[in-house]
Amino acid sequence: MMRLLEIIENSEKVFTYASMSYEKIQQAEKELKVSFSEEYKEYLAEYGVAIFNGHELTGLCDGKRLDVVRITCKEREISEFVPSDWYVVENLDIDGIVIWQNQSGEVFQTSPMRDSTKIANSIAEYVLL
Repeated sequence: MMRLLEIIENSEKVFTYASMSYEKIQQAEKELKVSFSEEYKEYLAEYGVAIFNGHELTGLCDGKRLDVVRITCKEREISEFVPSDWYVVENLDIDGIVIWQNQSGEVFQTSPMRDSTKIANSIAEYVLL
């Protein structure tokens, strides 16, 4: 299985923001009261945000739509039954579908009026679906 960074590096037409310091990553975790998975921390440290292969992954940036802190806070208000240790890795903006990750790296999908569903064991696995 390829790592997320390898998938991004090998993609065409990749748009990224900026690498993030460990301190900025820790600050985001503190604000959300979560621990990011190692995979997500590695991604944030390298890219900050990445758009590739039809995916727009959240990260740390000034944009409202892709900043993990802003979008997770917003989605927690809408999806009140989502566990508090989950954070948004992608908001598809289609039928209310949101992709979340937990500290151990598992990836889940939520949508209105449906139970959450585990869809992958990592973001890398998810983006290859």
